[in-house]
Amino acid sequence: MWGRGPSRQGQQPYSYVPNDPPQRTSPYGNSPNPPSAPLSSNTKPYETPYVHTGYEKRGGGTHYAEPNGGGNSVVHVVTSPNDELALSNCVIVNPQEWRGVQYAYMNRKFPVKFRYDDTGKIHPGQVGCSSIQRQWMALSARGDQAELEPLNPADLGPSIYLGGLDLEVGFNLSKRRDVEEQFDSEDMARSFIRAFNELIISIGQILIWDYHGHVLKVWVKSLHVVDLGSLQPQKGQRARGGSIGAVGASSLHFGILNDQTDIAIMKAPDSAIKIRSSAKKAAPNAILAPNFKFEDMGIGGLDSEFTAIFRRAFASRVFPPGLVEKMGIQHVKGILLYGPPGTGKTLMARQIGKMLNAREPKIVNGPEILNKYVGASEENIRKLFADAEKEYKEKAEDSGLHIIIFDELDAICKQRGSTNNGTGVGDSVVNQLLSKMDGVDQLNNILIIGMTNRLDMIDEALLRPGRLEVHMEISLPDERGRLQILNIHTSKMRTNGVLDKDVDLGELAAVTKNFSGAEINGLIKSASSFAFNRHVKVGTMAGIGDDIEDLRVNRSDFLQALDEVHPLYGISEEELSSVVQNGIIHYDAVVDEILNDGRLFIEQVRTSQRTPLVSILLHGPPGSGKTALAATIAMASEFPFIKIISPDQMVGFSESQKIAAIAKTFSDSYKSPLSVIVVDQIERLIDWVSIGPRFSNGVVQTLTVLMGKRPPKERRLLVIATTSSRPLITEIEMADVFDSEIRVPPISDSKALDTVIRELKLFGSEAEYRYAMEKLRQAGLTGEGHLNIGIKKLLSVVEMARQEPEAVADRLVQALMQLAPPPGTMIV
Repeated sequence: MWGRGPSRQGQQPYSYVPNDPPQRTSPYGNSPNPPSAPLSSNTKPYETPYVHTGYEKRGGGTHYAEPNGGGNSVVHVVTSPNDELALSNCVIVNPQEWRGVQYAYMNRKFPVKFRYDDTGKIHPGQVGCSSIQRQWMALSARGDQAELEPLNPADLGPSIYLGGLDLEVGFNLSKRRDVEEQFDSEDMARSFIRAFNELIISIGQILIWDYHGHVLKVWVKSLHVVDLGSLQPQKGQRARGGSIGAVGASSLHFGILNDQTDIAIMKAPDSAIKIRSSAKKAAPNAILAPNFKFEDMGIGGLDSEFTAIFRRAFASRVFPPGLVEKMGIQHVKGILLYGPPGTGKTLMARQIGKMLNAREPKIVNGPEILNKYVGASEENIRKLFADAEKEYKEKAEDSGLHIIIFDELDAICKQRGSTNNGTGVGDSVVNQLLSKMDGVDQLNNILIIGMTNRLDMIDEALLRPGRLEVHMEISLPDERGRLQILNIHTSKMRTNGVLDKDVDLGELAAVTKNFSGAEINGLIKSASSFAFNRHVKVGTMAGIGDDIEDLRVNRSDFLQALDEVHPLYGISEEELSSVVQNGIIHYDAVVDEILNDGRLFIEQVRTSQRTPLVSILLHGPPGSGKTALAATIAMASEFPFIKIISPDQMVGFSESQKIAAIAKTFSDSYKSPLSVIVVDQIERLIDWVSIGPRFSNGVVQTLTVLMGKRPPKERRLLVIATTSSRPLITEIEMADVFDSEIRVPPISDSKALDTVIRELKLFGSEAEYRYAMEKLRQAGLTGEGHLNIGIKKLLSVVEMARQEPEAVADRLVQALMQLAPPPGTMIV
């Protein structure tokens, strides 16, 4: 016999047997579905729960309870007659007593198979159980008795046969270390079926097995039963059936082994046995359910990203471990998600943890790792990997997947040597994380998911293959993605009839350009607040109206919300509108030419496959309308990202602050598929003055590099720069950056002046207009080249003259004469 059954010290030979004897726990843990669950909810006669009436020693003899249902009996438990019968894992009975009975319930909860005694050692009223069976059922070889109740499989319906069986196998002597042979899991599965065909097996059962001369101990971890007629599984797949995770009213925790049962063999945690994984069947602890769909995760706009992550990080974990072992590759250990805030990085990491058949992920916010005590921060890193290390030592490649999610990874994994705090804690934390992920003792059962908004701050050693090797940018959603997000966030509104019929989600997806997922959620909440506000009682702040049942979120609510919620990577509407608040006056054909050229550059950026970056320079005298024209061209593009870099925004900035602000604007533009950046007044941005001269070389180099740098793949950028000093651009060697230069001329003739005055409706009558033009002619300001005034300055002069209604013409002429160039000046 192999091993000794548990003893029951202190118990009298005929003491009362409790209804629920204590379960013996193996060092390998209990099954999540103990066999103490109800066997069936049916009310067949032989399945009626047997009411134990007990027995006691009276008058020198034992009085047994009468069998309930005509077939129940109370028997003595003895040891199995010999090793051969013990290895059958059947309960040995007297052939004369249990003729025609193949299966039975033992103590109302343990289904067993009978085998007739052929040694003559089992007498009537006795049953023989091996030490392993007694350990499983918590029985002793001497003095214990058990109740037997016949079990007819046909009465339990067709779904009594095992479709799949997951077994943990180890040597019967758990400390045995002298066997170097590696057993093939597929051959073990075939041999197990041959040895125990038609054996009834239940979750948590312990079996003894002679495999090729090695006595093995087997633990039944999980199983599922199927209809015998449906046992036609495809190669490498399991037959369809319900997995027994929790025993319900209509499911069983046991089944009968048959030729077509799919068996998965796994190494027991603390056993030294070596098992070669199957190269044909997926691992029993597969990380993904076969019917998993990305749509079930509730994340919109990230289909391509999920596909790429699955291919790179999870495909190798889905295929049979033996096949992966043949290829000689290791699983991906790390994924880094980066991108703008609010695009769903944290949500995606959380959902990845949920979609996998793994342990609950450990979610760590970066700053939580840091500790004020010396060595404590590094210890926190080690603790995160402790469970994975322990299980990997026990189960090796059969270990389950351990997921660790690092949010705000840049807080603890900055470039080593980049911080000067004197303690070196940051560098030590990075070193500890590097060694745990891919150090001397490599783990193949971990998956690290890191998230950051600042990929440039992460230490390079952490980004190499073998660590966080899969880098996935979670960018702003496109129109299709925004529609998916809107559908997800408004699903309850639509289900409950709260979303009005006039709301077109497709229209909202089209107008919410460059909105992140979080911003779309904010838009919906803002629209809901407007709907709530309509049902507040007049004159109160919190009184609810009587028409609350009619609450609907309609299209006008969303339009108001669009004025309230703006995307972070969107259009600088306030700055652009302030620049072009007076509109564009088409005082000359050159204005139309400039705007037309701008449209051509926009189309070039939008459609050309060869020029994803176009830079143009608008130059002209001060006040000639360069900024207004640049802003007009930018807004006409309808690109989702439009920003203006202006010296007005950088008053008081140091050189380094200016460089950082300029670099951030260009970096933000790379997150949008189509972008326009207006760089206004280059000479002011670089602090140039004619006295000296003086300028900021750092800002010059930053602008020169960024305006000439091609954007990332599938990103397009239009840069429109303005300057009032064209020769300066040549002197600072920036002229080669621009693809085209457009001169914006000043107003220099009477025709252009006439157009502007009429457009602004300065004069109340035609007579006043003719009088003013005559005065200008007399002053010599109507000839070609006699004026040199920018449109911006002219608008200021006109508005000043308008303030004196009784002498508008005189005031206008006087101001223009002061601005006119001296006689003989050449206008370029």
